[in-house]
Order: sequence, then structure tokens, then C-alpha cells
Amino acid sequence: MILSPLHHQPAMLSFSTTTITITSRMIITTSLLLFLFTPTLVSSECELLKYDTNLLEFPLNLEYFEAEYFLYGSMGKGLDSVEPNIAAGGPPPVGAKQANLTPVIKDIITQFAYQEIGHLRAIKKVVEGFARPLLNLSSESFATVINDAFGKPLSPPFDPYANDINYLISCYVIPYVGLTGYVGTNPKLQSPVSRKLVAGLLGVESGQDAVIRSLLYERAKEKVVPYGMSVAEFTDKISELRNKLGNNGLKDEGLKVPSDIGAEKKIKGNILAGDKDSLAYGRSPREILRIVYGTGKEQVPGGFYPNGGNGALAKRYLKGGKK
Repeated sequence: MILSPLHHQPAMLSFSTTTITITSRMIITTSLLLFLFTPTLVSSECELLKYDTNLLEFPLNLEYFEAEYFLYGSMGKGLDSVEPNIAAGGPPPVGAKQANLTPVIKDIITQFAYQEIGHLRAIKKVVEGFARPLLNLSSESFATVINDAFGKPLSPPFDPYANDINYLISCYVIPYVGLTGYVGTNPKLQSPVSRKLVAGLLGVESGQDAVIRSLLYERAKEKVVPYGMSVAEFTDKISELRNKLGNNGLKDEGLKVPSDIGAEKKIKGNILAGDKDSLAYGRSPREILRIVYGTGKEQVPGGFYPNGGNGALAKRYLKGGKK
């Protein structure tokens, strides 16, 4: 017997009703699962961020330094004039002033300055952070670093604000240290939000370091007046000093290195510093403080940070903490 199409209609209706019922149940179940687990996921992310907080806020010490030094060097004014809220009421830097820069170098440093303001803001969007620490950006402070690097006082004292070459050499002193800090911090972070932030900061900091090193590399054989020593010699001595102060092996290299340290052990030119696989070196907060304090001890402030750094980690070390 041939059934008419009408005989099939109840089966189709039954199938559709069953499908709708199953789909509805799946939607309800999924919604319940989301409702139950979302608070847990949010709570878990908050816990991870809490764990990362100290590591994320520590770099503000270096970012404040770079922002102020680049702002004053290029424009003769700092955060208190350009973006006062970012400084959060911290004391103004000591001894900072406008450098005697040619238009191209001034333009580059101005770009760096505004980038650093962005970095400060980005970090404070994720963690509360802290106020700007007291910074000594005087010519005397930089001259002390250079004297320590060469193991003797230079005459006349090194003036970072005197000209392009001196200022670029002074820029070689600190920003790279911050870069190694981000490399060292990243593997310790728990939260994807934290790792994304540090990756973004590291990308631009690495770019700044590459620009500074490239500008110096072009001038590597030039003599720094009036000392009779080349730009490359200055970078080598500064890197040696940072390795000594950091006290944790080779993590710093000048513009010219022995070929057995160069890329693939085949070249002496060293426009970018890197390990045996040309990967960036990493430093811990303790190593960074030893370097920027100029004392070789994270418990003893000095140098660019007369009162020490701010934030939980820096304060803990000042009190003699080891973690």
C-alpha cells in the first residue's frame, strides 16, 4: 500500500519536537555550567593577578626613571609638567635637565619619552602600583657610574647632557637593565593578563634598546671628547660594570666582543646583546637593584635611587629580606 504524504507528517512533527527538547536541555545545561564555573574562573584569575602583583609593579621603578630621563633630556621638563597624575605625588627628580641634542636625536628621545608614559599607564591599569621614587638624574650621578666603569675618575667629569654621544651613552646605562628585567620576570608570571602586559612592554623596550645600540654602533669608533676613548670602549666598560654589580654571570655585552662571545661564535660586531643562542638575557629584581643602586647590594640604596626603589619587593630587600 502506498502511503500519502499526510501519513508522514506526525513522524516529522515528533522528530522536530524531540530535537527542540534536546536542544533546549543543552542550552539550559550549558547556561547552568557557565553560571556555576564563571565565578570560579574569575576568582582564579584574580588570585593569579594577586600572585603577580609584586612582579608587575616592580618595573615601575625603571619606567619612572626612563620617562623622566627621556622627558627632561628631550624637552627640559618631566612628568609633573607633562602627565602629573602618573607620578602619583612622588618627589621630583634631582638634577635632571634638557640635553644639548641635534634635531634627529631629540626627536627619537621625545618619542621614547611618550612611550614610557604609556608604559607607566599600562602597568597601573593592571596593578595599583606606587608613587615615583626619588631619582638622582644629575650629571654627577652619571659621572659616578662612568668613573666606576673605568675604575678611575675621568677629567673633566662625564656630562650626559653635553651632546648627542654623551647622552646616547648615558641612555645605554639604564634602559637595557629594564629590558632584562622583563625577560627575567615573564616565566614567573601566572596570569595570562600579566604575561600579555609584560610581552607588550618587552617588545617596545627591546625596540628602544635596539635603536640606542644602533645609533651608538654607527659611532662605535668615534672618540668621546675629551677622553680619547671610543664609544665602543665606553659601552664595553659599562657592560662589564653591570655584570660585576649584578653578580650573576654574563648578562651584558658591549658593542664589540670577542668572536667566541659573538653570534654563533663567528663575529665580533654585537649590535644586539644575546646569549649563545642569541636569546635575550634575563635578570631578577635583586640583580636589577644591585645595578641601579650602584652598590652591588639590593639592601643598600644609592646611585640613581638615593632612598631606594618603591614597591613591595624593593622595600623588602631594603629591610634585609631575601625573597
